Amino acid sequence: MKYYNSIIETIGDTPLVKLNSVTKGIPGTILAKVEYFNPGNSMKDRMAVKMIEDAEKAGLIKPGGTIIEGTSGNTGMGLALAAIAKGYKCIFTLADKQSQEKMDILKAVGAEVVVCPTNVSPDDPRSYYSVAKKLNADIPNSYYPNQYDNMSNSAAHYETTGPEIWRDTEGQITHYAAGVGTGGSMCGTSKYLKEQNSNIVTVGIDTYGSVFKKYKETGIFDEKEIYSYLTEGIGEDILPKNVNFDLIDHFVKVTDKDGAIMTRRLSREEGLFCGWSCGSAVAGALEWAKENMKEDDVMVIILPDHGTRYLGKVYNDDWMKARGFIENRAFETAADIMSHQNGNGKLTTITQTATVAEAIKLMTSKGISQLPVVNGDEFVGSLVDSKLLAHMIDDADVKGKSVSEIMDKPFQFVSPDNTLDVLSSVITKDNPAVMIRDKANKVHIITRHDLLQAMASN
Repeated sequence: MKYYNSIIETIGDTPLVKLNSVTKGIPGTILAKVEYFNPGNSMKDRMAVKMIEDAEKAGLIKPGGTIIEGTSGNTGMGLALAAIAKGYKCIFTLADKQSQEKMDILKAVGAEVVVCPTNVSPDDPRSYYSVAKKLNADIPNSYYPNQYDNMSNSAAHYETTGPEIWRDTEGQITHYAAGVGTGGSMCGTSKYLKEQNSNIVTVGIDTYGSVFKKYKETGIFDEKEIYSYLTEGIGEDILPKNVNFDLIDHFVKVTDKDGAIMTRRLSREEGLFCGWSCGSAVAGALEWAKENMKEDDVMVIILPDHGTRYLGKVYNDDWMKARGFIENRAFETAADIMSHQNGNGKLTTITQTATVAEAIKLMTSKGISQLPVVNGDEFVGSLVDSKLLAHMIDDADVKGKSVSEIMDKPFQFVSPDNTLDVLSSVITKDNPAVMIRDKANKVHIITRHDLLQAMASN
């Protein structure tokens, strides 16, 4: 039988996947190392287990102990998996900018979560660094791994991530790029790769509001560079010991917006449903690659985590629009068209027992060219003026017949989230309207004219 003794034995050996769409026009081969294939869906699984196992060897945590860590979410997940496998409890402190999904996931695997304010200095007693340290001091038999300064972080990537990349590229890698937060994945991997080939170029991805890039280029820790930003998992307002600037050849800064947009592109264009800092890493790496890579070069970019952590943020259109990250066009979906329709009156319908003459009179008085047919609360058919005209030409006595005798099938219902592209394929010459239900279960109609107006407004 082939099986693993616990979930943590499945960590590592994540695949390299070639990027094809977002890299168009950029020379060379650009590969993504997709770390969400780890069981905790992020690269942090590697160093989390390494930190705990090294702490056990050093006698820093004993059976039944509690792991306490300040995390942006992913390290916490890795530590939680280690805790489950080894019988520890977990308490994690997170900044309040972290996604609700991250907090919920940590709770789901048995961790206690303490939320701390983002906009405070690291030494402020309310910061997630300080709160974690205090909890560690107050709780007996607890261990504070401190991923920022714990060198087991870098060692994990030196021992696993670097060798995997070297093996899977058969030593052909020429460039390595990764986001820099704690510095472990960037520097541990870089150290190994540069030992194999000192000519490999390493590119660290930073964010605006972080100190890394300026410190690398000037040696100055400039507090004026520090301000609040939204991207999770990269950039810092401190200098972690795991960040070895000698192992990072270049830094590229990426805005919150550019990182978020690239994250969504990776999902839609490459099928890589990954996290926000993944988009930042790719955006920054490609910006550098455009000007510096050659056709025979091979770049590997780390994609740290999975998109489930960001469903309420970068994958939420309303959240993106509210921050100006995507254009808030007047019409994008069926719901948008519905919200902009004039009037809040009841949908005009006719019963199936009414006469055709009554239907014609109703359509004329309302100035409409299509009419849903109902039987009680059920939509059972539809009338369209062009087809009514054809019936009238063929049979002058049709006016006295019931609507049910000549009606067509009911108009199709669509989802409020259906886009203009979908609507334009459904609304045709033979099917000139669709129906939609709002959140109050009220029914609306969208016609060819409504669709035309929406397209003209975009």
